[in-house]
Amino acid sequence: MPIASAAPTASAAPDTSAARAHGEPPRLLLIPGEPAGIGPELSLMLALTERDCDLVAIADPVQLQWLAERLGLRVSLAPYQKSEAVERRGGHLSVLAEPLAVEVVPGRPDPRNVPQLLRCIDRGVQLCLGGEFDGLVTGPVHKAVINDAGVAFSGMTERLAAAAGIDDVVMMLASPTLRVALVTTHMPLSAVPAAITCARIERAARRLDSALRSDFGLTHPRIAVLGLNPHAGEDGHLGREEIEVITPCLEALRAEGLHLIGPLPADTAFLPQQLRGFDAVLAMYHDQGLPVLKHSGFEQAVNISLGLPFVRVAVDHGTALSLAGLGEADPSSLIAAFNTARAIAQHRRAQNA
Repeated sequence: MPIASAAPTASAAPDTSAARAHGEPPRLLLIPGEPAGIGPELSLMLALTERDCDLVAIADPVQLQWLAERLGLRVSLAPYQKSEAVERRGGHLSVLAEPLAVEVVPGRPDPRNVPQLLRCIDRGVQLCLGGEFDGLVTGPVHKAVINDAGVAFSGMTERLAAAAGIDDVVMMLASPTLRVALVTTHMPLSAVPAAITCARIERAARRLDSALRSDFGLTHPRIAVLGLNPHAGEDGHLGREEIEVITPCLEALRAEGLHLIGPLPADTAFLPQQLRGFDAVLAMYHDQGLPVLKHSGFEQAVNISLGLPFVRVAVDHGTALSLAGLGEADPSSLIAAFNTARAIAQHRRAQNA
């Protein structure tokens, strides 16, 4: 593809006007993610679908146009103008232009394009904080290339939290049949035991309970909390974190009215007969809960950031560099992320009316 060039774009100044009317559909921003991954082409596939709310991509329109022609995707791109209506018909996509630095080769991330990705993220946050948009839908990023560019980056959730000035965002992944939130996220397994503190558990449990109420309409959420050790410590014979940290913390939260079940052994908590009694699962670390969720519905799974002052929903898969530019990637997770973000934004707006 040719090296991307600048394109006309509207001002990114935050909108500080009064909140939009309750009956007006949400407005969402789309950040495709790593330019050399499958995110940009998935964004074009999403643009082919009919939509009942506004969707605006922050991306390089030159790359998107090149990809659309390469893959035979009939998508018409238009510069986003704040004062003009956003086209919602399938086959149309409004774009806030953020030019790439160098030519993109599908499947080969280039650290020189990392600043463009970070600008997309930070610009999206500011537009949401300013009230012009309700939330973000984000594609996959490549953590290694971002760090190779000299930027300390542990994950998109953490980057969004820092950009929004929030220090207690919780990651929750959801499929049509299961919701799993995490006490700890992107850290080495060796660091997890020391990170399992009552403060972290309390923060995650409160965020999860609040989101289930405000974003999913559950009046009395039931949350299963996993133990850290095999068999939830087996009465201290396989570890004492459950006895000394997790159980006392859960008891204090239950006294405040939170419906928390556990700590439960992770190897049995996900049995179907068990899950019927829960609205969500709170896992202690990343790979304790997420493999089960991804197995249960990978194509429809999404990543939701709990605690941000705006909606953020992402795909639940990586950049799939081996598929980039081939048109073979499945857009189901990005479509599910868009639908989930729209539903949460609508629910929040109804609550705030």
